[in-house]
Amino acid sequence: MRVENVHIDSLGVVLLEWASAEDAVAAGLVERETVEANGLTGTHVAGDVPAVDMAVSAARVALDRSKTDPDEITTHVHSAVHYQGPQGSYPPGYILRELDMADTSSLYLRQGCNGMLGGLEVAIGQLTGAAGHTAALLTSAENFSGPDVNRWKGYGQGYFLSDGAAAVLLSTEAGFARVRSLHAGILPELEKWHRGDGPLLLTGDEHTDDMAERATRFTDTELPLSETLEKLTYFNLGIVQRALVDADLNAADLAKVVPINMDGRIIEYSVMLPLGLPMEKSAWDFGKAVGHVGGADVFITLEHLVRTREVGPGDHVLLISQGPGWICTACVVTITDLPAWAV
Repeated sequence: MRVENVHIDSLGVVLLEWASAEDAVAAGLVERETVEANGLTGTHVAGDVPAVDMAVSAARVALDRSKTDPDEITTHVHSAVHYQGPQGSYPPGYILRELDMADTSSLYLRQGCNGMLGGLEVAIGQLTGAAGHTAALLTSAENFSGPDVNRWKGYGQGYFLSDGAAAVLLSTEAGFARVRSLHAGILPELEKWHRGDGPLLLTGDEHTDDMAERATRFTDTELPLSETLEKLTYFNLGIVQRALVDADLNAADLAKVVPINMDGRIIEYSVMLPLGLPMEKSAWDFGKAVGHVGGADVFITLEHLVRTREVGPGDHVLLISQGPGWICTACVVTITDLPAWAV
């Protein structure tokens, strides 16, 4: 969809202690062959800092960087992949209570690693549609330090899971970047790739494999990996092309492509080569050291690109993320100004 009058007012990012992949190899947490193949150099570890507290901190950074009065923010979307609080709790309520933001509607979005761009899609509708909101807050945060997930192997060999948070403040009036377009879609025939054969109703007797094991079983028994990757690459490319068309741009017009943080080979062969762009135009050189912070990746990277002035006024940036289902969202933003927090 073509987007009018939606601007990125500010961004906030929280990343705590960095852990190198070399140290993980030395500690026996991951194989050297994996690190040498995927090119990832490290991740971030938050220890006992809850994900929702990092979301609050990132939101405070975004608010501090903005002239927008918090009372003007009337809608909020939080997204997450991993644990955010006890079963039955509502993480967005915690975040808004900590921020002392009343009279704000809030949604909790579970789209996996597509979460923040999914949240942006929702917010665009709220800012341009019948709801009539003028400012929106997006948050996302992860802490993978718990015993139920392996940050070095739990998502397969292409990802190192990372702890952190991002916040985005959107406005219908002004900002340092303009949202030009957003397009999203789902490829349901690949939903079993991440679901596996597990039960759809818990009885207490089931054993649940991790995502990497489920994905491997799917490509061993349902659809070969080569065909799976081919299907999702064509599907993702279609999503990106629609976003570019709606933005009145070609791939050659892009200054940077910002994918989620994963194996560089996947980015090159499933994103950059289909677009006819070199890897130098991707943001992988930064993302390979950050690790995969769920849906927050794209905005963590965008904040870095803007803050370090790697992009500036007139530059077009493509944000692209995916999630189980198989879902994909592509968004084009144009930098219109450098904010005061750019160094």
